[in-house]
Amino acid sequence: MDVSGSTNFLGLKESDSGPWDIVILQIPLEMTSSYGEGTQHGPMACVEASLQVELRDSVLPEELPCGAAIHTAEPWVSDAPSLRDQLDSIREYVRPWIAGGQFPLVLGGEHGILLPILESLSDHRMISTLSDLTIVQIDAHADLRDQLNGERLSHGTVIRRALDLGVGRVIQVGVRAFSMEEEELMKSEDRIQTWLARDLLSVSDGNLEWNRMVGSLSEISGPVWLTFDVDGLDGSLVPSTGTPVPGGLSHWGAVEVIESLFSSESCEVIGADVNEIVPGTDSSLTQFSAALIATKMVACHIADFSSKKG
Repeated sequence: MDVSGSTNFLGLKESDSGPWDIVILQIPLEMTSSYGEGTQHGPMACVEASLQVELRDSVLPEELPCGAAIHTAEPWVSDAPSLRDQLDSIREYVRPWIAGGQFPLVLGGEHGILLPILESLSDHRMISTLSDLTIVQIDAHADLRDQLNGERLSHGTVIRRALDLGVGRVIQVGVRAFSMEEEELMKSEDRIQTWLARDLLSVSDGNLEWNRMVGSLSEISGPVWLTFDVDGLDGSLVPSTGTPVPGGLSHWGAVEVIESLFSSESCEVIGADVNEIVPGTDSSLTQFSAALIATKMVACHIADFSSKKG
């Protein structure tokens, strides 16, 4: 394939007017970074890395786009003066794509992008109230603090704010870095189910806990938003993300989670985001890992849509 000069995800050609089945949204938000920086460059770096991703995926009978119309939208930009104003701007940016006419895949940017996405989901055809929604969160961090460095809208508080919005359920996979405050909430809040990386990936217990976790995904019913912080992967796969943490998911572990979730007959993944992408200066591994994860989500959505349509 000839991808020279392309700014489209996977280098795919697309029509100028639609209609589209999948839209790739880029939100380069960076305002609350607490350690490593560079998420503002992450979405574009992911798109650029995707040009080197093979278009063959085992869940599809043909190479991508496999009959689907995929649109790479213009990236979000804003010079709003405050974080809340920036989040409001993001909400308006995603709103045209969020009602269910297309499958939105958002590339970020800080994990805080999830909050305005959730705020816009009141427009979605499958959601009457956010209590209908399940968030599946792949992440090294719980993101359940009430505030981080004095900021309640930080990347480290976004799942706490999601619960405040009234989200019905949060399933966390691969968490391995959290505070006492967050641990207490994980244990006391009935809407949270946390699968800790230490339990899932223990070398002494085999795959029992992992198999239980994967099995639990098939029990989810109703609409699902999949939020994938790339630091949920082992730090060796995403060395330049803001806070790479050892002991995370392997690439194939992440693939199994994504495939299991999308193939479930009782739920529907209505959208997803891949966030905290920070391009490396010495290596492109982080953005390439993110591009592989994003591509797997696209392929699984196409496979799921085709199976249900057929």
